[in-house]
Amino acid sequence: MKWLALHIDTSPAGLEPVETMLSSLGIDGLVIEDENDFRQFLEQNKQYWDYVDEELDRSMSGKCRVTFYLEENEQGFALMAAVRIALAQLKKERPACAPLLLSVDGIEDADWENNWKAFYKPMEIGERLIVIPDWEEADPGGRVALRLNPGLAFGTGSHATTRLCLTALERHVRPGMRVLDLGCGSGILSIAALLLGAASAFACDIDEKAVDIAYENAALNGVGRDRYTVRAGDVLSDPALRREMGGGADIVAANIVSDVIIALAPAVRPLMNPGAVFLCSGIIDGRAEEVRGALEASGFTVEETGRSEGWFSFLCR
Repeated sequence: MKWLALHIDTSPAGLEPVETMLSSLGIDGLVIEDENDFRQFLEQNKQYWDYVDEELDRSMSGKCRVTFYLEENEQGFALMAAVRIALAQLKKERPACAPLLLSVDGIEDADWENNWKAFYKPMEIGERLIVIPDWEEADPGGRVALRLNPGLAFGTGSHATTRLCLTALERHVRPGMRVLDLGCGSGILSIAALLLGAASAFACDIDEKAVDIAYENAALNGVGRDRYTVRAGDVLSDPALRREMGGGADIVAANIVSDVIIALAPAVRPLMNPGAVFLCSGIIDGRAEEVRGALEASGFTVEETGRSEGWFSFLCR
């Protein structure tokens, strides 16, 4: 099946009238792109990002666009004609909605949820690990095989920050250790630690979807809930979560973003055994010294620094 992707470029004042006009024609599945919403989202969620891609920033500059989809058939073309007529009328009645430009793209129907899998292949990481997508077959070749289906959660092993953490874990995990994984995403770090010999792991993420995904990935690797606990919540603001998590961790891993690592620095020590290590990553190069300073101010000593593709990791005691 082929589809038509139709875009109406308008002004901030035109978004609501365009939505109302389309709704009157029975078109309600809309994608709204609004620079004001984009800027507001960035401002309200600073703790979750460290930089904004320049191309994305440019693409949103001045943008107020409504996108909708019609099947490329007789009915779809008839509806598109009705949209053109309604737009012409709207231009006359509401000049503030200008430019009201309509453009059309033809797109093939596709399995968007699964197409990305073609680009995710087995990856050897460090000296001992190999990450194998669940839908791929690969010979581990003597390496520790970590099978993974990340779903919609962050953490495939392909990002530099995840590779930095996995490489550090394989050097520091010892049999019998207890591991905490803060911001676990797909569970890749804590599951890898268990496969490398850790006795138990506790993982958490603010995204509730991560709980099911991490448990599913643990099951793919033969890791049961007797050794692995995953919870949803914010360790900084949820005392019940901290109580369940307990102390006594030998390794605490946090592959998140700089602001969260800075906030965690004074709070993570009570979760750790004496001599335990705090492994943190997700640190963009422009903020590495700021994060290092926050860690040192909280009493940590940075023993190892990892660098890859403009990202940093710190291993501290």
